[in-house]
Amino acid sequence: MLTLIKNTQLYSPKKLGKKDILIADKKIVAIGNNLDSFKNEHVLVIDAKEKIVTPGLIDQHIHINGAGGKQGFASMTPEISLSELIACGSTTVVGLLGTDGTARDIKSLYAKAKALEQEGISAYMFCGYYGVDSLTITKSIQDDMVFIDKVLGCKIAISDVRSSYPTAKELLRKLRDVRVGGFLSQKKGILHVHLGGLESKLDPLFELVEKYKFPIEHISPTHLGRTKALFDEGIKFAKMGGIIDITTGASQYTAPYKSVLYALEQGASIENMTFSSDGNAGLTKFDENKNEIGVRKAPIDKNLEETILLIQKGGLAIEEAFKLITTNPARNLGLQHKGKVEVGCDADLCFFDNNFKLTDVFANGKQLMRDAEIIVKGTFES
Repeated sequence: MLTLIKNTQLYSPKKLGKKDILIADKKIVAIGNNLDSFKNEHVLVIDAKEKIVTPGLIDQHIHINGAGGKQGFASMTPEISLSELIACGSTTVVGLLGTDGTARDIKSLYAKAKALEQEGISAYMFCGYYGVDSLTITKSIQDDMVFIDKVLGCKIAISDVRSSYPTAKELLRKLRDVRVGGFLSQKKGILHVHLGGLESKLDPLFELVEKYKFPIEHISPTHLGRTKALFDEGIKFAKMGGIIDITTGASQYTAPYKSVLYALEQGASIENMTFSSDGNAGLTKFDENKNEIGVRKAPIDKNLEETILLIQKGGLAIEEAFKLITTNPARNLGLQHKGKVEVGCDADLCFFDNNFKLTDVFANGKQLMRDAEIIVKGTFES
């Protein structure tokens, strides 16, 4: 089936101005000033009414099958529903495990990724969790990379009291597995590294790059905005050519958009930064006196919110701000068909009005939100 979207104000995320977009099945097949020659009775025509149109958004760190549990079994967060993701424009997600590699199962994570794909969006995953004894579906990280379609890399934690305190050599062996597995499976292969608040900060990662000369593009540190001192080291990592990930839903010393502005002031490139939500992680709930009173879920909608703040309060151009949640995470993950509105790319699109209210969402060529109403819901949503 062909779908012709007329009269967009298109950001690919590069500003392209007023364009029409032609979709065939799941792919973008044409972009032009006027594609009316494709109109016929078999083509669905949608008037975008000059709305701002961007690529669908990518969340590269989100707990799709739940997380938490640090206050007992009842504090484990539930699975994310399709509607929650559509509501904030996330058309591509990467699920992962957190601290818990016991009650949470790596095969269940894979099943949830496949379920979201069947419901309409694109979903991937990392094997591993906080521990150095990486949880895998097969017998190894390399085998997961080669034989499991959804696995893009492996997660591990460093500089955190909940980590296994891996050495640089232990990290190096895991990097070798994701890289070689990536060669064989034609994936990029990354080690996704959770950063905690210990004084060691990024020391093991700098050792990997400076002492062992491992290619920095395969190392993907996250939660860099946890503390100011950690973020300053993150800026150094970005200036070395690495991509640093700033969490929007948790783990932040200041507003994430302010972290980006600070990094730009310090000479880091916008090309070397991404946002991810850490959405659905289990967080401690505090009262006004900072007393613990329970648990809450990390929000999943802050990537878009912080990106809009970069534009409206930070003065960043739309095409620059949206790189943090489109092209940059796509490049970090090695997803060449994602994060862009270009011929040959997946037809993932978000429409916004002039106030950046999300009004329409397409994922893999199918419309999931229309006029701010979700029209496709998950299997068990009412």
